[in-house]
Amino acid sequence: MNDVMKETAITLEQIIERVLAKTRNLDFDQWSHKPGPAKWSKTELIGHLIDSANNNLHRFVRATYEEKFKLVYEQDEWVTIQRYGYADTKALLMLWELLNRQIIRMLEDYPKERYEVLVDTGKKESSFHTIEYLAEDYVDHLQHHLKQLELI
Repeated sequence: MNDVMKETAITLEQIIERVLAKTRNLDFDQWSHKPGPAKWSKTELIGHLIDSANNNLHRFVRATYEEKFKLVYEQDEWVTIQRYGYADTKALLMLWELLNRQIIRMLEDYPKERYEVLVDTGKKESSFHTIEYLAEDYVDHLQHHLKQLELI
């Protein structure tokens, strides 16, 4: 039987290593450029990935002792209020890495009896997902945005 959480942790570790290798010598001078008024810069997109990591880490932690709790966030507002577009991209990547390494530690030994705990991620109406699904979805979401950034 496959252990989805352990496999997700391994995949996440591989993603981190690829991103670190790819960004080691990158010039981030143009990363704060916004392609349009309603579009995020590359630096803001890294900020969004930090918010996603942070929120999912909280979901994983809380699901070990709570059920059917609600945790959502307004992604555009969070990116704006945290002023990611003005931040140092290398510092943001370091924060992103550290949050993801914490997620890996969490998932490597996640209690199997909690895999099916439901978490409400719906903004206007309830939308329940298992924590196991959310772990896989987190990595899919991460890969989607890292492909946009041409980092994987």
